[in-house]
Amino acid sequence: MNPTLPAAVTVPVAGSPDAEARIRDLAQSLSLEDQVRLLTGADVWSTHALPGIGLSRVVMSDGPAGVRGEDFDERHDSVSLPSPTALSATWSVDMARRYGQVLGQEARRKGVHAVLGPTINLHRSPLGGRHFECLSEDPRLTATIAAGYVAGVQSMGVGATPKHYLANEAETDRFTSDSVVDERTLRELYLAAFEDAVTESRTWLVMSSYNSINGITASENSLLETPLSTEWGFDGVVVSDWTGVRSVEAANARQDLEMPGPVGHWGPKLLAAVEDGRVSRDAILEKVVRILRLAARVGSLDSVSPAVTELPAPLNAAAVAREVAVRGAVLVRNNGGLLPLDPARLARIAVSGHNAEEARTQGGGSATVMPRRIIPPLEGLREALPAGVSVTYHRGAKVADGLQAFPRTSLHNPVSDVPGMRVTFLAKDGTEISGEDRLASHLIWFGVGIPDGAAAIRMEADWTAPTAGIHHLGVGTVGRIQLSLSGREVFNGNIEDSTDVLGAALFDPPTVIHPVETLAGERVRIEAVYQLPADQAIPFTAILLGEETAVEDPQAEIDAAVEAARGADAAVVVVGTSAAIESEGFDRKDLDLPGHQNRLVEAVAAVNPRTVVVVNSGSPVVMPWLDKVGAVLLGWFGGQEFGRAIADILLGAEEPGGRLPTTWPAALDDVPVRQTAPVDGKVVYAEGIHVGYRAWLKQQAAGGAAPALPFGYGLGYTTFDLGTPSASQAVPAGKDVVVHVPIRNTGTRAGREVVQVYLERTETEVERPVRWLAGYAGAHLAAGGTGSVEVRIPARAFAHYDGGWQVERGTFRILVGRHSADDFQPLDVEVR
Repeated sequence: MNPTLPAAVTVPVAGSPDAEARIRDLAQSLSLEDQVRLLTGADVWSTHALPGIGLSRVVMSDGPAGVRGEDFDERHDSVSLPSPTALSATWSVDMARRYGQVLGQEARRKGVHAVLGPTINLHRSPLGGRHFECLSEDPRLTATIAAGYVAGVQSMGVGATPKHYLANEAETDRFTSDSVVDERTLRELYLAAFEDAVTESRTWLVMSSYNSINGITASENSLLETPLSTEWGFDGVVVSDWTGVRSVEAANARQDLEMPGPVGHWGPKLLAAVEDGRVSRDAILEKVVRILRLAARVGSLDSVSPAVTELPAPLNAAAVAREVAVRGAVLVRNNGGLLPLDPARLARIAVSGHNAEEARTQGGGSATVMPRRIIPPLEGLREALPAGVSVTYHRGAKVADGLQAFPRTSLHNPVSDVPGMRVTFLAKDGTEISGEDRLASHLIWFGVGIPDGAAAIRMEADWTAPTAGIHHLGVGTVGRIQLSLSGREVFNGNIEDSTDVLGAALFDPPTVIHPVETLAGERVRIEAVYQLPADQAIPFTAILLGEETAVEDPQAEIDAAVEAARGADAAVVVVGTSAAIESEGFDRKDLDLPGHQNRLVEAVAAVNPRTVVVVNSGSPVVMPWLDKVGAVLLGWFGGQEFGRAIADILLGAEEPGGRLPTTWPAALDDVPVRQTAPVDGKVVYAEGIHVGYRAWLKQQAAGGAAPALPFGYGLGYTTFDLGTPSASQAVPAGKDVVVHVPIRNTGTRAGREVVQVYLERTETEVERPVRWLAGYAGAHLAAGGTGSVEVRIPARAFAHYDGGWQVERGTFRILVGRHSADDFQPLDVEVR
């Protein structure tokens, strides 16, 4: 993707009338066979090239919080940004735009033309396993952040791909489940979340989901046509989720591209369907035009100049990752102003928690990328504190269950005499085809990387035991494998996959584990030989070599952390989840922190009132100790710079800027919407328009439980006063309303406030939420500074859907505050 073209080249720019005419001419010039060929991927990650018309392939790659590229090779590292929940917690469209620009930069660096993100599905229930990579429970916040993300990606000449269209809010049986949603709810919530990315940021792709919507699978659903294409004017490519096309019937819908390829439900079957009249040639032509239009936009069509020929100034990706982690971190408790800690008054800090040393910086599944380096909180604090401050660390309670990859620093390649491990590809007769030096012990091949003719993969490494004692070493994969430790075969057989989830075994494979007793520093030679399957519809292989953390006495670990915390100037406990809990492929069973982490927090807080808890999870967890500790900071999955961001906040170099993008419950039983598993194949969205904080407010109005932390909530290190808001007292239906809010920083340091504007209508003939978010704006002021914010409420916020967008004329109340349960300043406006 060349960002500029030589001055002598006179070709039309993508999007111009001349370019559109050329694209259509090229599409019409193709044979039917070539037209149909373009509609199925050439391989796992790219489309077909047709050199005869100057068409090169279009490469797609998983996001949404990094760009992996065409392989899972850790040698081809990627920037790892904080989870989209952290991005949404910034409540900043500008931050979302820069986040997207970094992804666009990464895509160009890796030869990728389209990023498969953002993930726009709503947080319908906190049990959704993939919510860490979604944005919010609210359609307005989601839509605005998603639009900023898309604009940022596409400013780099790279396509963004909002997903998963539509009503794909759970992972359980996601390939076959049917989301049953009434039209009003679809329009006002689930479609509304996608709308700005299409109508304002003009996204170049949209991904259809696996599930059905009201009985029709997404790739064949009329929702791809209306409202996406007709009402919203989407002129880009609808790409399937991988294997999401189920039949040639999808070609009669607005589905354009089947992925992956080259074998799927289209190909020769689609060609036959066109030839016998089941699918029209005109439909095929329009799909080809859209694919060529995408190719033109991203610079893969020689005769059309790319849509972006002048790139914005490059951003420092690590700096943006750190800034998002800071701006998205949400301070939810700060008793007595414990935070920020003053480094000059610290002599000893006691750090505990498994996630302090082994931070979870991204969720599991296809969102996984391979960063060059991750900074965990323990390292971040040690790096930021003055040399004289003692930082102790005790694990306290383990988080990661099952086999975990070996730390890269513990592996030595015995063949090449370098760090890491040796991987050799073997022919059927055992001869070596090729070999490579790898850095990590979790190896994934998805469509690329395994040479032709390979029948087996051999892995060899020397692992150095960090401590004396029994270590539980093993291998995870699906298929036949032989494992030897220090020359002794400990396993030779098949490992079966008990799930039916596409790709689940790539990230969390079934395992076999063997105990080995070692001395501290002793080297163990590990050798594994994996037999490649003879036939795979989608070529993917994953092999994990690693160690399972075994704790013989959990209480002893807690006691050690408690003793370290006793008398320390501050205790920092980092708790959280893992990819075994929050991942693509399955939903969560509960909202509890795994293992003994709650016991750890309460025990440490009992001996040190200056206890700060950092929560390292992508989605809500239950915090029974919330009112028993000094401070609580929600850090989400914080990306590669997580530890430095946490240190910035705890030590006062930066203010936590986040506000909750989703409601946090006190207990699972309190949650209004908990169904994620289909019943008789259906997930019925029976709650209708009452999702997230709307459902909580409805529940509270009926005398039910309140959440632990309301939507939009968050504290800072300074205080603000919101003045009396003003707006037009009467507006015609269909017009936006602008609310002006004076604001003053009443504290002693600079800081940021997020002004949130909600609507309510008490006298109404229409079922409505108790209140709903209509707009927001952030303000950053110096200590004692004054200013004002302008919050635009779009006309659509006053409308409801009933066979079309309708406005119930009369008085709406505008509520100005800081979160969804605030003591609001009201302002009435009459919509005429």
